Amino acid sequence: IPLLLDIYIPETPIATPIPAIIFIHGGGWDSGDKGHKYNVIKFSYLATHGFFIASINYRLSGVAPFPAAVEDSKCAVRWLRANADKYNVDSQRIGVAGYSAGGHLAMMVGCADETAALEGNGGWADFSSKVQAVCSYYGPSDFVSSSEEFSRPSHVQFLGGTLEEKPEIYKAASPINYVTKDDPPLLIIHGELDETVPYNESEEMYQAYQQAGLEAMLIKVSHAGHIFRQLTDSPISPSLDEIEQVRLDFFIKHLLISR
Repeated sequence: IPLLLDIYIPETPIATPIPAIIFIHGGGWDSGDKGHKYNVIKFSYLATHGFFIASINYRLSGVAPFPAAVEDSKCAVRWLRANADKYNVDSQRIGVAGYSAGGHLAMMVGCADETAALEGNGGWADFSSKVQAVCSYYGPSDFVSSSEEFSRPSHVQFLGGTLEEKPEIYKAASPINYVTKDDPPLLIIHGELDETVPYNESEEMYQAYQQAGLEAMLIKVSHAGHIFRQLTDSPISPSLDEIEQVRLDFFIKHLLISR
């Protein structure tokens, strides 16, 4: 099936190559699309700050289970690197970000960059799928430790069975199992009351990064559930605007001014 992406570029051309951010949509691995209207505004906002944005589609689990979505996400990085000159992108300054299922895939791209079994055969094999910064909004990091939460049909479909049936797949699909000292900086933002992906998933991923001596930031959003829904009488904190500023600052630090 054809896999497409949407690009967003600065309105005013920039003479020198610019950093890029690849966005991976959420939707439980079985739904969602690269062009969700909620994200388009945010992509345009990031582009005004000098980033090339690529929002990608990938094979959903109803078409192909794990590792297809990871393969397609990594393929997008290789494609962008192969076409960097065409789009005035700096091939050594590529970040990746995603929400929920997309956050999981972003962490897989960031941490499993040396895993040949996850590269797939989508093309551009001569180019690296390594990225220089990762941002995950409430993405799962360990399917084994949270198997009870991930026993719903969408997760079983994505992983091809239950934990009892596919223990090795559950391990292979968990970003936390790929953390090494060479991984890129990571920003995780997660609602403390998340009813879909437990907040402790992000705590564990953050701790794994710390133990490896890596740079990581974990932002806990108070009073917030999945997708930062307000679940108490108090407003979420930090606010949605503040969350977006944290993400922008993260990518500016690691992709715009780090070189």
